[in-house]
Amino acid sequence: MKTNLSENMQGALLMAACMASFAINDALIKSSSAYFPLVQAIFLRSLFTTGFLGAMAIYKRTPFRVIALSDWKLIGLRSFGEVIGAFLFLYAVFNMPLANATAILQSLPLAVTVGAAIFLKEPVGWRRYMAVGIGFLGVIIIVQPGTEGFTSISFFALAAVVFIMIRDLSTRRISRAVPSSAVSLITSACITVVSGIALAFIDWEPVTWTGISILFAASIFVICGYILSVSAVRVGEVGFVSPFRYTILIFSMILSILVFGDIPDAGMLIGSAIVVAMGIYTFYRERKVKA
Repeated sequence: MKTNLSENMQGALLMAACMASFAINDALIKSSSAYFPLVQAIFLRSLFTTGFLGAMAIYKRTPFRVIALSDWKLIGLRSFGEVIGAFLFLYAVFNMPLANATAILQSLPLAVTVGAAIFLKEPVGWRRYMAVGIGFLGVIIIVQPGTEGFTSISFFALAAVVFIMIRDLSTRRISRAVPSSAVSLITSACITVVSGIALAFIDWEPVTWTGISILFAASIFVICGYILSVSAVRVGEVGFVSPFRYTILIFSMILSILVFGDIPDAGMLIGSAIVVAMGIYTFYRERKVKA
């Protein structure tokens, strides 16, 4: 019992470190808006990220030949969701408080629950449906439509949830024989290609050492997040470790205040608390049903 608890705590700490890495990446991307337009920032960061992932794939001798045609189709759908979701979410990060955009994205597990029931025919009971409904009420409180604090940019973050849900549902169907490193590399390469094509429609800003250093650091933290997320799930029990994904909200709030001077309002805090509570309850119910 003592060993299991220790492994779970290790997994929880790894997951928290993973979320800190992603939060720092988002903050760095937001900071890069002072030097680059969104498309250029995504392209430059993706170049670094794809290079790192490619080097790792070569080092590990990732066997791409084991990927079947059916899996290629799912990887293509996953990449589509990731590319569109990344552009939408980072556009929101560029133009609204970091903590608010991050809080909206935390409704993703709730969206995945509904999506899995509709598209994958996974059984979902009334308790989880109720949790999803209450959770999305929390999102509405964060967005605050019809008030002075409302910004239409919030809809980009909400739209990002839909496309990232497509990414996650596609990932569930990919064969376990396909290496995670291969999926990550292919997805990152797709983002690089799409953002590279999109560069033709924007004005290229001069690359400064400060700006490129910020994006290089962002790519490092993204890679750390990928690695830590895999390690966290492998070390501890998924049901125990998964709720610690919500620690990203704490890190994002701290960075939002310290780096950008954006202080979360009462609506954002209350809505976030509702979303997190319902997300954790959904994890709990899913774990109990599987048991």
